[in-house]
Amino acid sequence: MSNKVGIFNILTNVSFGNGAISKLTEIIKENEFQNVLVITDKGISSAGIIDIVVPSIREANITIYDGTLPNPTISNCEEAYKLYKENNVDVVVGIGGGSPLDVAKAVALLATNGGSIDDYEGIGKFKNDLLPLIAIPTTAGTASEVTNFTVITDEERQYKLTVGGSRLAARWAIIDPELTYGLPPHITAATGLDALVHAIESYTSKEANDITKTLAREATRKIGKYLRQAVYDGDNIIAREEMMMGSLLAGLAFNNTRLGNCHAMSHPISAVYAVPHGVANAILIPYVMKFNSYAAPDLYRHIGEDLGGNIEGLTVTEQAINAANIVRQLSIDIGLPTDLQSFNVTEEKIDLLTRDAMLSGNILVNPRKTSAEDIKNLYRKAIRGEY
Repeated sequence: MSNKVGIFNILTNVSFGNGAISKLTEIIKENEFQNVLVITDKGISSAGIIDIVVPSIREANITIYDGTLPNPTISNCEEAYKLYKENNVDVVVGIGGGSPLDVAKAVALLATNGGSIDDYEGIGKFKNDLLPLIAIPTTAGTASEVTNFTVITDEERQYKLTVGGSRLAARWAIIDPELTYGLPPHITAATGLDALVHAIESYTSKEANDITKTLAREATRKIGKYLRQAVYDGDNIIAREEMMMGSLLAGLAFNNTRLGNCHAMSHPISAVYAVPHGVANAILIPYVMKFNSYAAPDLYRHIGEDLGGNIEGLTVTEQAINAANIVRQLSIDIGLPTDLQSFNVTEEKIDLLTRDAMLSGNILVNPRKTSAEDIKNLYRKAIRGEY
């Protein structure tokens, strides 16, 4: 145990387990909500998940917004907010991956604070508590259901803005692994690797403490053991449950520590080139881990151990670098790309990408002090695939 004082916050009431979706009816009835705004995306609608969820609250008046994009935009927030105003909504229900949940947070914020979501860029820039918000994830990935942040793309600036603050947490999170059973392999892979990156960057964050480290290491063990199974055998109930728990634990950890260089770099890639967030993280994380290994070899050595790596005969630094190799191999095993060229990312916009990455607060808690030139070099390696 360290001498550092650990601070841990969670403001969300979490229901976890197969069949947990039944809690939605309970919450709606107990709080006498009458007008429900469901925020989701067309993928969730076409997958039939809405058909599972909505009947459980059929006694309420339900409005559905399913226009959320994979990288949600200010326009998405404005469209959904308009439906809120038109329908006298008293509770927002976000259903889906991180994108619908982020839009749901934004709308719940705007409902009580007004304005546009970009008015609140930064941490703690709004005054009033959210409209009641229920978050229901359908992927084992972002953990947005238990975090105090929302990330929205400003298309005009080609920039992902972050809004955060303790008041931004959902009041309830309903985490039901059964909702992930029909998830396609490529989405299972990308979101699962995103959850692993959350665990890795939380564990190695300068803000980590004994509580968050314990959560992050257990998340790493679960994801390392079960992600391949969830991708290649989507009906594996145990794998789906363990991945959902791994994602939750990682989310609880990084909500208290922030993340690191990988997330700082992935947001600009998604904003400028529309690379899916989880895929961008999967490509970047091995490069970032190798870069950081020299500054925090013991931390990365632990990650390698938790992922089942063979460390016999290796020095501490070699063990740390081996952890990056293990994560890269995991990405390859589940069919994710290993370089940014796969998404037509070029070096032409490295200055823009670097500028936006350096604006992220995640750079400040990264375990190795990082300059703009360092970020440029990491981008170059990831674009060229020079691992």
